[in-house]
Amino acid sequence: MSWKFFVSHSLPLFFLFFFYSFPLISTKHNDDPTFKTMHDFSGYPVDESSHTFTPSNSISLSVDIQALQKQVIDELSTFSDTPAPSVTRILYTENDVLARRYVKNLMGLAGLSVTEDVVGNIFGRWDGYEPKLTAVATGSHIDAIPYSGKYDGVVGVLGAIEAINALKRSGFKPKRSLEIILFTSEEPTRFGISCLGSRLLAGSEALAEALKATVDGQNISFLEAARSAGYARDEDDLSRVFLKNDSYSAFVELHIEQAPILEEEGISIGVVTNIAAPASIKVDFEGNGGHAGGVLMPDRNDAGLAAAELMLAIEKHATESGSLDTVGTVGILELYPGAINSIPSKAHLEIDVRDIEESFRNAVINKIHKAAKSIAKKRKVTLSEFKIINQDPPAHSNGSVIKAVVDASDELNLTYKYMISRAYHDSLFMARIAPMGMIFIPCYKGYSHKPEEYASPQDLENGVKVLALTLAKLSLR
Repeated sequence: MSWKFFVSHSLPLFFLFFFYSFPLISTKHNDDPTFKTMHDFSGYPVDESSHTFTPSNSISLSVDIQALQKQVIDELSTFSDTPAPSVTRILYTENDVLARRYVKNLMGLAGLSVTEDVVGNIFGRWDGYEPKLTAVATGSHIDAIPYSGKYDGVVGVLGAIEAINALKRSGFKPKRSLEIILFTSEEPTRFGISCLGSRLLAGSEALAEALKATVDGQNISFLEAARSAGYARDEDDLSRVFLKNDSYSAFVELHIEQAPILEEEGISIGVVTNIAAPASIKVDFEGNGGHAGGVLMPDRNDAGLAAAELMLAIEKHATESGSLDTVGTVGILELYPGAINSIPSKAHLEIDVRDIEESFRNAVINKIHKAAKSIAKKRKVTLSEFKIINQDPPAHSNGSVIKAVVDASDELNLTYKYMISRAYHDSLFMARIAPMGMIFIPCYKGYSHKPEEYASPQDLENGVKVLALTLAKLSLR
């Protein structure tokens, strides 16, 4: 692939090379006649104490979006368990392993040093000229739920590699190291755990312990699956993955919006201020069942109708929470025995409730629980389970990272909008160990998690440019 980069500056190329090649120049050279001549000729000070390299006025980024789209994103989408245009890439499967290898090769071509941890979080680092300082990180995921699209997560990984390439081509030298993270299993497809890799990086001891006994739908254990992919070979202690709170000075993630707001309003960049965190709930009702023709309506203990009534209650309580950001969804409904002529004797629901404020979300959960008990009593069925699987706190973006994204957007003359993310991301958990921010780009009709998912070349280019300038700004702090 060809990566194109252009430098806009009033200085001759020789002096541009000189400035970018020596990011820190000691003041002891101020009396050197050669340095004085360069200073006088260029009109710019060569002493960093009086001139700081700023990305906005020193580089002009131009990225080869056709190469990114055709040779990188489209190529990665071929590592899929389902035919195009859909993408299915499940944790630790053959196509997941091949896709990881592809990304690691791209990182290597970008000159990054590549490492992996015992669960397969992949890190590509560009060392800064003050490597003892904490690094600035970016990244996302490449796993994909069944029959989804090619952009979710992928833009934040492959776009980050291109952003690093662009900065390298410019001659820019980061003060703080820049690191790209490919997070393991952001999607919960195989083991039912969202953001598995970033949760562990954030130090979830409960998850590290639980994964020792976790199995998938085929009764394959997490550790067995990890070892089949080349990870955790001689190591069951997943706490080795944990990162210290000062591992990164900032984390910023580039992502498609997964909603239609930016496209509908014609805005180029979304500056994420908050990430809503879901609570996941499992509910089971048990009734008596019976033949559809043999049991009269007044005599029924229908678990399916209890589930249906609870679904309507979830809608009501989410709508009336007092917050426009509260949403409630029943994503799974299973009836037993599942025959058209049989009254359901069991009903299983899996519920997602989220808001950017815990108080609103948790109040809705309490109301749903009360509704479930009331419905069970009224319909003479048993509420055999009401289990909160996870109840993660929402995350708030850091002001300094927000400012860097806004400044980058301004300098690129791109329109932007402050917004929240109702979908949650690895950034939610990275916020626990580093100042966090997110950059959204528009996606077609807000489609995501389906084959129609699409981000235009122009929106991709805008996102990569904003990410590159944001990383440059954060690295110089």
